Amino acid sequence: MNVRKKFCWEITIQPNILLLKTFGFWPKDDEAFKLDFYAVRTIILVTIFFPVPLFTQATNLFFVLDDLVALTGIIYLLLTEILCTFKIYYIAKNMSMVKTVMTMLNDDLFQPRDINQVVMVQPNLDLWKTTYKVFMIMSVGGNLFWAAFPLLDKEKNRLPFLAWYPYDTNISPFYEITYIHQVLTYTYVCFTHINIDTLIAAFNMYISCQFDILCDNLRKLHFGDNVKANLVKCIKHHWLILRFAEKANQFFESIILIQFFISVVIVGVTLFQITIVVPFSTEFLFIAAYGVAIVTQIFMYCWFGNEVQVKTPLKMSALNVFYLSLESFMSILRTSWSYFTLLQQMSSRK
Repeated sequence: MNVRKKFCWEITIQPNILLLKTFGFWPKDDEAFKLDFYAVRTIILVTIFFPVPLFTQATNLFFVLDDLVALTGIIYLLLTEILCTFKIYYIAKNMSMVKTVMTMLNDDLFQPRDINQVVMVQPNLDLWKTTYKVFMIMSVGGNLFWAAFPLLDKEKNRLPFLAWYPYDTNISPFYEITYIHQVLTYTYVCFTHINIDTLIAAFNMYISCQFDILCDNLRKLHFGDNVKANLVKCIKHHWLILRFAEKANQFFESIILIQFFISVVIVGVTLFQITIVVPFSTEFLFIAAYGVAIVTQIFMYCWFGNEVQVKTPLKMSALNVFYLSLESFMSILRTSWSYFTLLQQMSSRK
């Protein structure tokens, strides 16, 4: 039974693309960024939500250099914002490459040949959908908790995150304005992180699906009348998959490299923070949830990259320094634990 209607790969990640478009990181159609209303809107959004928190938190570091607890409390959120800045830069810089990859998905060679192949790739598509939904639920829940956290705390006029401002944030309406800006900033940063991360995971998922289809086509090579034509089509399909993988890897390799290095520090710092706050307090729960989210984020990268590696000799890499694999995931966790141990030793000495 042939697939009558052309299979739409993009529909799986449509919610992902919609949110990227909403936050200013997905120009219309097949266009890259250019100087138009959409680009100006993106610049305005990024200007509102990034320079101020980066400056105020970085400045605050100089006031707490002798306080390891306060220092680590600032660092893990500051690094998260810095990491998001890098992701925004690379997705804007490589948008033409991203759109090329998306266009390649519509190639006839990437189409399932029959309904059985659609059924075969569906579990991969469903896994990505589930991963995306879980991340979004965690994000919404985390944002609501993080926004309400200062209100539940006994300390009056507490802000969601520590930062230095050139005015008194305890005075109304400065407190309310700063509070709202911090909440909106964290929401914007969080959703930007998630949707860029899941887009990268989707590219790896598509590569895995295409290799499944290719292998099925090779198994059925002698089923048709024209074996030679089928073989040529398989060779062309294989070449297109490799080109797709190459373009996708070029887009996200720098993002992954920075992500892995910063994640090592963030996980180590969150582990340290958990050990110094009151157990099961609102702050404890927030930091624990944040740490779980970061670990899950790294695992998602490594899992979908590992799915490509176990099916083919192809390895998705971060500038050939790291490979997206479960071994890399365990290596990151071990390094984070070493960093956490170092912070504990430094704290005990003080």
